[in-house]
Amino acid sequence: MITIQEIENIATLSKLFVDETELETLAHDMQKIIDFADTINNATDIDTGFDLVSEKQNAFRADVVVPSFDKDDILKNASDTDKDHFLVRKRA
Repeated sequence: MITIQEIENIATLSKLFVDETELETLAHDMQKIIDFADTINNATDIDTGFDLVSEKQNAFRADVVVPSFDKDDILKNASDTDKDHFLVRKRA
């Protein structure tokens, strides 16, 4: 069980102020958090096979080089260019 003294020590180390009226509630809440963490740590690992629902090993597609738009056609839509680049205003 978390004691009020431990709460005060943690508060001191954390440089936090904890009101005297909140110490009991805080100790209770912290104990609930620790109990929950213990429950998670003590849970057994059951292999349910959920990871392989679709039985796929790798769902990524292979990279394929495809033709793109012509650079000059794209740059002709820009209001300002410098050789092969779009020029944009710097934000204030």
